[in-house]
Amino acid sequence: MEITWYGRACFRLKGRDATVITDPCPPSTGFVAGKHDVDILTMSHDHADHTYTRSITARLTLRRPGEYESSAVLVNGVRTFHDGSRGSERGENVVFSFEIDGVHIAHLGDLGHLLTEEQLSELGPVDVLLVPVGGVYVLPPTEAAEVVSQVSPKIVIPMHYQVDGGSTDLQPVDTFLHEMAVEPIRQPKAQVTHSSLPDETQVVLLEARGRTG
Repeated sequence: MEITWYGRACFRLKGRDATVITDPCPPSTGFVAGKHDVDILTMSHDHADHTYTRSITARLTLRRPGEYESSAVLVNGVRTFHDGSRGSERGENVVFSFEIDGVHIAHLGDLGHLLTEEQLSELGPVDVLLVPVGGVYVLPPTEAAEVVSQVSPKIVIPMHYQVDGGSTDLQPVDTFLHEMAVEPIRQPKAQVTHSSLPDETQVVLLEARGRTG
C-alpha cells in the first residue's frame, strides 16, 4: 500500500485493488488533492476544510459510523467527537479504519479527545495511525501522543499541523515529536506492507503534496 499526504487531513491510500481518499481540503488551506477517481472517499466530519470534493469522483462516499466493504477494502467508522465535550463545541467526528492489502490503517480525522475503551475496542488493531497533532481544532500534541500510546500502532504518521505553504492556523509538528521522543523518518510518501511493519513504533513525516502556493 502506498500512502500519499496532500496536506491537512487529506491522504490517498493506494492498494493493489482499490484507492481511498480521506478528508479532501480546499485551496484556502494552502493545499488541494487535485483530480482523483477513487473507489472510496471518506470524510470524518462536515467542516469545509475536510469536504472539498469538487475534483474527486468516488464509487462509495462514507461520512457516518458503521462497517462497510467495497473493492476488497474493509472499512470501519467509529463515532467520536471533534472536542473534549462530547461534541458540544465542534460536533461529531468519525474515525475511519481500513484494511488494505493486509495492513490496518486508521485515520483519526479531527479527533478532539482521548479514546474510550469502547472506542478502542471498536477500532481494533491498528498498524498505521494517521493522527492530528496541530492542536487548536484537534488534540493538543501531548494528548495526540497519549492516543498513540492507547492505540499502539507500528507506524505513526502525523497530520493536520502547520507546514510551509499551508495556512497558519495550526501548530507545527515539533511539540508532538518531542512528546514521542523518537527521531522521525522523513519520506516523500510511504510504502507499507504487512511484512515491512517495524517491531517498534516509528514516526514517519511525509512530504505534503498538492501545495497551491
